[in-house]
Amino acid sequence: MRTNRVLKYALFVFCYLFWVASGLLIAIGIYAKLAKEADAVDYLTADPALLLIIVGSLMFSITFLGCFGALRDMTILLKLFAYLLVIILVLQIIAALLGFLFSRMVVEKAENLMRKAITKYRDDLDLQNLIDFIQKKFECCGVGSFRDWSENVYFSCKDDNPSLERCAVPFSCCIQDKKVHVLNTMCGYGTQNLEAFDVEQKIYIDGCLHQIVNWGRQNLLMIGGIALVLLAVEILLICMTTSLIYQIKFVMEKKDVTKSFLR
Repeated sequence: MRTNRVLKYALFVFCYLFWVASGLLIAIGIYAKLAKEADAVDYLTADPALLLIIVGSLMFSITFLGCFGALRDMTILLKLFAYLLVIILVLQIIAALLGFLFSRMVVEKAENLMRKAITKYRDDLDLQNLIDFIQKKFECCGVGSFRDWSENVYFSCKDDNPSLERCAVPFSCCIQDKKVHVLNTMCGYGTQNLEAFDVEQKIYIDGCLHQIVNWGRQNLLMIGGIALVLLAVEILLICMTTSLIYQIKFVMEKKDVTKSFLR
């Protein structure tokens, strides 16, 4: 007797796809880490490149257990794979519940993180590109308002600030004319000195935190759907792994009985 080949190779294919994806995460993380000139984002919760490497390495190790265990019918590896999936599933559910129960605290942490990112805007090109992308994507400027950019030493409105960007905001805050193909990087100069109603035709005056929270609320069904799909995939993998383990045990017991009978 043999184990169900459909179940066996379906589990292998699922794990293999995640295994390849984790390898890509590690490669991207290493490339981003090597390409950085300085660790200017170490002040954040964690370096994004380092996070990619860590998450990718964990996924790589866990999915390898599933791939090799399914391919070689090794119950020890399959059990370890299933236990790790259960732990990850439980941690995800706990994190979701904590995020829901302490949503205000999560928003406050996000605000602090974004303000720290603003202060380091010119120190790291990757961080700068990320902030510019967020501000253009969500059509926002700063954390709470466009004046938050005064917290950056280059954009500060202090009298002793010698920077040419004094009292300015980054170009990504500007409302760009889609008909004009030449980017005006000086469009936000001197805007922090003006009242909101005077600059609302030039730059986005709403903060990014408010815009991102609103986007999350508007796309709650999509975000929830993606989360449910991921949970369903994890539960499916756990069920498939458990079923394969029992099949392997059953086949092994049958072989032992057959051997003892022949003796």
